[in-house]
Amino acid sequence: LYFLLYKMIAKKPLVSIIITYFDKKKYIKKTFNSIFDQTYKNYELIFVYDDPNKDDLQLIKELLKRFKKKKLILNNKNLGVAKSRNLALRACSGAFVAFIDADDIWKKNKLTNQINFMINKFSDLSFTSYGIIDEKNKLLGVRKVTVDANYKKIYRSNFIGLSTVIINRKKIKKFKFPNLNTQEDFALWLTLLRKGYSLNHLNSVLSYWRKTENSLSSNNLQKITDAFKLYYSIENKNFIFSIYSVLVLSYYKLKNNILN
Repeated sequence: LYFLLYKMIAKKPLVSIIITYFDKKKYIKKTFNSIFDQTYKNYELIFVYDDPNKDDLQLIKELLKRFKKKKLILNNKNLGVAKSRNLALRACSGAFVAFIDADDIWKKNKLTNQINFMINKFSDLSFTSYGIIDEKNKLLGVRKVTVDANYKKIYRSNFIGLSTVIINRKKIKKFKFPNLNTQEDFALWLTLLRKGYSLNHLNSVLSYWRKTENSLSSNNLQKITDAFKLYYSIENKNFIFSIYSVLVLSYYKLKNNILN
């Protein structure tokens, strides 16, 4: 068994890294640099250009030239992150899939540490602690994860940051993001937990999530609307319980923002 684990680690399985892009010119170079500087080198970059404005396309093509293995997917119109990631998933060749938003940053040992962790733990999906930075890269706080995710814990408060997640495609063969404008990742985690997959935590800060004033994820009304759709339509809860669940989720979100 130990020989098999050693062999798997030494082989370094291919990791598919998915990025979707919409109007992130100010930050995308730093994101690319954090991927290029990874100590783990066996990866492919799946980049989905989801911006109907093609002004940034030439810059993206130039930045992609540094990477040996990459695929560029151009959307004719804005499809949103869920549909765009699902398109990227179809183009992935890796045994593992990692996600990073176009304004977030990884530490250089992110893939090395997390892939080794997943191989040793036979993990289906893993997530980590992460730092929160502002538009000027100032550290605002840290969100630590200290427990594995289960349905009850995550239902009331999504503590999994998308850019920290890696999925083992050998174990979770078929999955896709529900068609929501926000909360699409939260909906996927709940679905995977309902199906019995393990979502394991690694209490190390390996990523930085950028908090921006005008980002879609900062639109509270949109998040509340999508949270209701998640509970009512995807999780099939009744109307009253869905409203209650949104209120609980909002409470924990507000509490976490205050603490951070």
